[in-house]
Amino acid sequence: MVAVPAGRVTLSDRRTRRSWQVELQPYRLGAFPVTQAHYARVTGARPSTARGERLPVEGVSWLDAVRYCNALSREEGLAPAYRGVDGERVEWDAGGDGYRLPSEAEWEHACRAGTAQARYGPLDDIAWHRGNSGERMHEVGGRRPNAWGLHDMLGNVWEWCWDVYDAEVYGSYRVLRGGGWFDEPWSCRASVRRRSHPTFRIDDVGFRVARSG
Repeated sequence: MVAVPAGRVTLSDRRTRRSWQVELQPYRLGAFPVTQAHYARVTGARPSTARGERLPVEGVSWLDAVRYCNALSREEGLAPAYRGVDGERVEWDAGGDGYRLPSEAEWEHACRAGTAQARYGPLDDIAWHRGNSGERMHEVGGRRPNAWGLHDMLGNVWEWCWDVYDAEVYGSYRVLRGGGWFDEPWSCRASVRRRSHPTFRIDDVGFRVARSG
């Protein structure tokens, strides 16, 4: 886990053309997306289409991701961050000290790592995308990290965030960030948002974990 400093990030919504600022307290974020080896150790499951211990786990839904967070928390004797994980009405217990998904604001703040640019370096140096991936996933950590030591924030797999995307239009759909191995370069930018239903599974979506404090 990497310690991420407090800060402020500006989020924007293309549909509503609205922007808003979020103040963030310090938190910790996984240096890499959760790997297939770690996911299998905690859950006993291997859902990914591609196989490799150090490949990011994919084929996991948002609900799978929050269940993993709770399972990992219990394994380490921490208070689970989520309630109601057996249904779709999951609640985040802010008092829990366990593992959780990053908020959308936390994700973008961590991705930018103190920069104001769309990317934290030349894209081919920092990300696996459609132009250089050979149309497949790659092991985590194979590209240059950002200034805070976080790898694969862009490219390789999209990452689930905690937040609802746009409840007025998309209901319970959750936010995805980061771009993936099959995406064109324009999708691999710090501000790009995607969405999907919390039960959705596909071979270019994974996640990384966060902890408060």
